[in-house]
Parts: sequence; structure tokens; C-alpha cells
Amino acid sequence: MNAPQSIPSSVFTGTNLKGIDFSNRLSVAPMTRISASASGIPGERMARYYERFARGGFSLITTEGIYTDKAYSQTYRDQPGLTDQEQAEAWRKIVDTVHAAGGRIFAQLMHGGALAQGNPHRSETVGASAVRPKGSQLTGYHGDGPYALPREISEAEIAEAIEGFANAARLAIEVSGFDGIEIHGANGYLLDQFFTDFSNRRADRWGGDIVRRFGLSLAVLKAVRAAIGPDMPLGLRLSQGKVNDFRHKWVEGEPGAARVFEALAESPADFVHVTEFEAWRPAFEGGDTSLVALARRHAPRLFLIANGSLHDLARAEEVMEAGADMIALGRGALVNPDWPQLTAKRTALRPFELPFLAPISDIKDSELAL
Repeated sequence: MNAPQSIPSSVFTGTNLKGIDFSNRLSVAPMTRISASASGIPGERMARYYERFARGGFSLITTEGIYTDKAYSQTYRDQPGLTDQEQAEAWRKIVDTVHAAGGRIFAQLMHGGALAQGNPHRSETVGASAVRPKGSQLTGYHGDGPYALPREISEAEIAEAIEGFANAARLAIEVSGFDGIEIHGANGYLLDQFFTDFSNRRADRWGGDIVRRFGLSLAVLKAVRAAIGPDMPLGLRLSQGKVNDFRHKWVEGEPGAARVFEALAESPADFVHVTEFEAWRPAFEGGDTSLVALARRHAPRLFLIANGSLHDLARAEEVMEAGADMIALGRGALVNPDWPQLTAKRTALRPFELPFLAPISDIKDSELAL
């Protein structure tokens, strides 16, 4: 159940998104945990993992990235999917468990594109263009060595990928019973590969300036909205940094960010989820405005979720003052699934240590005991 308000703080005030009431402004950020079966079916361990956050007082949980088709979307070995009835019915058990514990849960849908490093459905990868991703595969997710050189995804395959998002969203709402949908447009995955200047060298309608590169994300939002209807919450996650390139910045700077948020405000999205390493810092060198503040300025109608090292209450409140409607915690929530309750009571938080996720970033028995 949600935490009592033992200390006055903006994070413990209620809010509403598309008819869903939240008793506080605290949510759990999506985190890849690769704990499904080999066929992408979530199980009991995942249900217990998500339930802890609802019992600990978080009013909203966003799932880890869920793959959307049995072609090129799966990114990691043992990643959960939402591509068929069996997977969707398994997610229903998790959703019911979270609801019974007093929480709400959104499904995050993603396509790995060129960052795929554990896809059993295809031996090759596809990306916006035939550009090898920076960095190396993630060892914590069974990766080894450099990323594969992707093949440029074709127009027909783009259409299939869009339909994969729409079909997964339909299953998420109609079968699994999720409360909303978040499209993963961040962190270097397929939609972000189209959005990023150096990975998108296309000369067709999907390439060009920052708004044209943003076009695939907008097309996915449009298709998903048609699939789930007008009443379900729908949003997009955006970032500058990527899992394979932490320091990346949008080359168009603040003017480009303004155009992106303005385009998103005109889309079918209800919310935007922005993530930075430290969400309160200026988004661009030489500027003084955070990505959160830019999103609020240029997309005022959108519900705004902010993520990025906000496990300190003062930092969370600072980012809310900059315009965020809700705070999403990642690392802090992993080791403190009861963060809302602990913080409301001024109880010390458990420190996060990297070995917590070693050697593989799957769900551990030690977590479930917290």
C-alpha cells in the first residue's frame, strides 16, 4: 500500500493521468532484468519482483522493455515479450499481482534494432542505417565483443516493426490488463537509432533533420493509439545518452529539443518520460536548462516523468520544481523497493552497489528478500 505522509513533500502529493489517480508522484523506472523464459514468458519470479515495488509504496511501475515481434525486436536473451496470447496471459498474472498490492503498471514496448545481442529469431540485426553501434555488447546481459554491423532496415520491415508495436500494445491492454503503454524511444534502441544523427544516414522520409528523424517514433505513437483507443495512457521515453554511448548529446542542442518536444505535444502521446544521468543538470554545454525544464516549456500539455539519479529526496523535489509531474527511480528502487515508505519515515536508505547486478543483471533471490 502507499506510504503514509510522515513528512511534507511534493513527491507525496497526488496526481492524475488520463483518469488514473496516483496517490504520490513516485514511479519505478524501466530496468532490463532478463528473467523471463527462453520463449519470452514472464513467470513467478518476475511477479514477485514487480509486486515488491507496489507494496513498498510506488504508485506507478513501468516494466522492463518488452519485445514486440518475433523478427528483429528482441534485444536480449531471456527478455520478456508481448507477441502472442501465451506471453500476454502470463503478463496478466503479473498485472493482477501489482493491482492487488495497490499499484498501477505500464508496459514499456521496445525494439532493439542494431543493439540486439541475444535474438533467437534472427541471426542478423537491422538498424536505421548500416552503421555499427559504438561500444561493445553488454556483458551483464550475456553479450560479448563488438556489436554486429546491422543491415539497413527496409521500408517493408519498418511497416512490420510499427505493426509489431501496435499488436503488442493491443495485447498489453486487452489481454494483459496493463494500465498504460510507454514506447521506448530512448537509450540507443531502434527508435533512437532513427532519431540519432550518426546512426541515421537515410535519404528517404525517415532521415534528415531532427524532426524527420523523429518521424518513426511519431508513427509508432500514431499506430499504437489506433490500436488501444483514445482513453488509455500512452507515452514515449526519450534520452540523450545511450546504453552504448553515455555521453551522447543531441547535436541540434536546445533549438532541436524545442522542435522535438513541440512535435511530441502535437502527437497522440499523453506523457513523456525523459531520462538523463543526472536529471537536474543542464541538458547542453553552455546552457542552464535541464531536459526536464525544456520538455515542460515546449510540451506543456504532456504529463512529464523524470528519471536520472533522483533517489535523493531533495534532488527529486528540485526536478519537480523544474516541471516534472512524476519522479521515476531506477537504481534507488532496486535496492529500496520500499523507498516511498522509508523516505516518508525518514529511514535510512540501502546503498546501491554495482555487485548487486553482477555477474548477470537478472533478478536475484537477495532482491526478492528485501
